[in-house]
Amino acid sequence: MIPIPTYPQGRDLLRDKVVVVTAAAGTGIGSAVAQRALEEGAAVVISDWHARRLGERTAELTGRFGSGVVHEIACDVTDELQVKALIDGAVERFGRIDVLVNNAGLGGTRSVLEMTDEEWSRVLDVTLTGTFRVSRAALRRFVEQGGGGAVVNNASVIGWRAQEGQAHYAAAKAGVMALTRSCAADVAEHGIRVNAVAPSLAMHPFLAKVTTDELLAELTAREVSGRAAQPWEVANVIVFLASEYASYLTGEVISVSSQHA
Repeated sequence: MIPIPTYPQGRDLLRDKVVVVTAAAGTGIGSAVAQRALEEGAAVVISDWHARRLGERTAELTGRFGSGVVHEIACDVTDELQVKALIDGAVERFGRIDVLVNNAGLGGTRSVLEMTDEEWSRVLDVTLTGTFRVSRAALRRFVEQGGGGAVVNNASVIGWRAQEGQAHYAAAKAGVMALTRSCAADVAEHGIRVNAVAPSLAMHPFLAKVTTDELLAELTAREVSGRAAQPWEVANVIVFLASEYASYLTGEVISVSSQHA
C-alpha cells in the first residue's frame, strides 16, 4: 500500500480569489475543498442543503481562518431560486466570484430492474441538473464581471466504468463529464475554464457509515495504490484546476484514481 503523504502547506495558489463550494458541509470532498481553498489564500462561500451541518462546518472554518474569509449560504441545488440566491449572496458578501466548485451529488444502490422513476429522477436532478443549474448561474456572473473564472465539477470514475446498482449515478456522472466539455466550449471566448475531477474512493467517516465493509474492500482493491484517497488529496487536484497553474486546461476530466477505464 502506498502510504498517505504529508498534508500540504498552502502556497497561495488561490490568493485573493472568491471560491463557492456546493455540498461543503460534513467530512467529504466538498468540506476538504473549502479548507484547502482557504489555506491557499481564498475567501470561501460554503453551501449545503443541510443547515445544521453547514453551520457546524462554518464555525470550524471561521474559528481557524476568521469570519472575514468564510461565509455560509444554505442551498438546495434542485431549487433554481436557491441557486440564484447562492451566487447573488456570494457576490453581495465578497464583491465577485472567481471559482465555482460543483460538489453536490446524490447516489444510492438499486438494480435497474427495480429502480423507480422517482429514484432515477432524484439522482439525476441533484447530481447532473444541479451541476448545470449552479454552473449556469456562476458562468453568467463570470461573463457579467468581464470574463475569466473557473468551474471545477466533481464527476466520478463511475461515469466511465460499470458498477452494479449504479445506473442512475453512472448516467448522472457521465453527464457531468459531457456537461463539463460542452460548457468549456461555450464559454472559452470569455476566458472562463471548466474542468472536472473523477475520483473513485475518497474515505471519510460518513462514507464508512453508509457503505458496507465488503464494498469498501472491493473498491480499495481496485486501486493500484492499495488504499482509498483522502478527501484532501482530491481537493488538491480541484485547487490546481481552479488555480492559474491550470490556465491552459479546459474541458478536461482528470481521474483522481487508477480506475479511469
